[in-house]
Amino acid sequence: MKSFIHKYTIAVLMLIAASSCRKDLLEPLPNDRVSENIFWNTENDALLATNALYTSLDSTNVFTWDALSDIAHTNQNFDTQAFIELGTNDISNAKVYNEWALAYRGIRATNYFLENVDKVKTTNTALINRYKGEARVLRAYQYIKLAGFYGDVPLVTKTLTIAEAQQLTRTPLAAVYDFIDKELSEASALLPASYGASDKGRITSGAAWALKARADLWAGRYQLALDATNQVKGYNLYTSYQNLFQYVAENNSEVILDKQFLKDTYPHGVFALLAPYSQRNSQSYYVPTKALVDSYETAAGKSIAEAGSGFDPARPYDNRDPRLRFSVYVDGDVLPSGTVFKPAPNSGTADAVGSTYIASTTGYNIKKYINAEDFANPANSGINIILLRYAEVLLTKAEAKIELNQLDAEVYNAINIVRNGRADVKLPSIPAGLTQDQLRQIVRHERSVELAFEGLHLFDIRRWKTAETVMTGPVNGITYRDAGGNLATVQVVSFNRVFNRSRDYLWPIPQKETDLNPNLKQNPNW
Repeated sequence: MKSFIHKYTIAVLMLIAASSCRKDLLEPLPNDRVSENIFWNTENDALLATNALYTSLDSTNVFTWDALSDIAHTNQNFDTQAFIELGTNDISNAKVYNEWALAYRGIRATNYFLENVDKVKTTNTALINRYKGEARVLRAYQYIKLAGFYGDVPLVTKTLTIAEAQQLTRTPLAAVYDFIDKELSEASALLPASYGASDKGRITSGAAWALKARADLWAGRYQLALDATNQVKGYNLYTSYQNLFQYVAENNSEVILDKQFLKDTYPHGVFALLAPYSQRNSQSYYVPTKALVDSYETAAGKSIAEAGSGFDPARPYDNRDPRLRFSVYVDGDVLPSGTVFKPAPNSGTADAVGSTYIASTTGYNIKKYINAEDFANPANSGINIILLRYAEVLLTKAEAKIELNQLDAEVYNAINIVRNGRADVKLPSIPAGLTQDQLRQIVRHERSVELAFEGLHLFDIRRWKTAETVMTGPVNGITYRDAGGNLATVQVVSFNRVFNRSRDYLWPIPQKETDLNPNLKQNPNW
């Protein structure tokens, strides 16, 4: 699966070469793409077309979503994405448009595939149906994201002419979720539970059910979400949280859906995007905040402000939830270069806050996906980007049952497995006998720290309606010893987040889209 882009490129070149030898054609074939005249004939054509659909999956852009929440920050204040944090963005914002355009590009490709794949000449209908199942899940994935960003969106299930596209209207959100539910339920029956080694990374029936659970949770359809989690089988937590986002753990038993990459052939630049500036001038584009770091419990299973927690402000990263240091670069960590991370403003290092506008403005950097193997060439990473894993399913199960007020042992088991089910994460189990509201706060906390920097938190604080509280005010960073030996806390300079509760729970429909089609009515107060 990692080499499908490479194989697709070779196939395209071969088809173009073959077309140049056909002297009997009255009309010349295009030389810049594969022509329909010579495609959709064989099972291999169907395979290549299916593989191409996977390119529409998200990758490093998932980090941008968390940087629009309280747990991370867009490091450069003049970035167009930072305007969303500041509450100064408008309907022409590039980030708002790009997410819309990328999602509908993937949807259009899937619609085109589904309209043509039956042209393939084969008696292996099960194989073609499997490809259709993969395509339908990939399309539903895009609609889940669109619903989370924009609310009501056009539900498009066929390729459109320009005239048809200009007549589209927005489909009510409930109907979009109905479509997602139906698509994923039906697609799951077409898909296998697992694949052989050569097909790792393909959509499974478990991925269809897990995505359905996510969609139903976001929609507040808690019973449907719970039912879907019960259909996700054959997965379990990977033994090491520390290694979960490293090359050694690729395709492990916790990963339900990821986007597959390959160094040199189909790489991305996650190292250059996120690593500290001292690491070959990496960019620190999106950085963790103090709000996230402070939310990790101590090893005793208590908040840092709680009596008896064991928290020491002078040694703030000691005796903490291990997931903190597995997810965030903090002072004293060893970097891929072998040097020590020293981000304090008075440290005199390349990573010192304020040393350059590129260094982290909070003094923290994201550690997930930063692999020493990529240090030599930070823009050439082949690490797969995980889009859905089993820990999320467990927490979805727990949250759905809590909202249904089914406060049984299954709720506690699902949360406790995430808290202490790995060899390197052994937090105390939560106590029995908690109220619905207490369990609600616990499962929300677990989602925030367990799934940090995986592209889910922005959607969580929207559906929890907590964004209006957590997305206001300054962005804070590390606490360090100043020249006088006193503890001082970094605050991002000239940056004050603003969240308009009457507007900002949904992004606007991009202006480019409403200019082309005035039938796409705008979201409130944009």
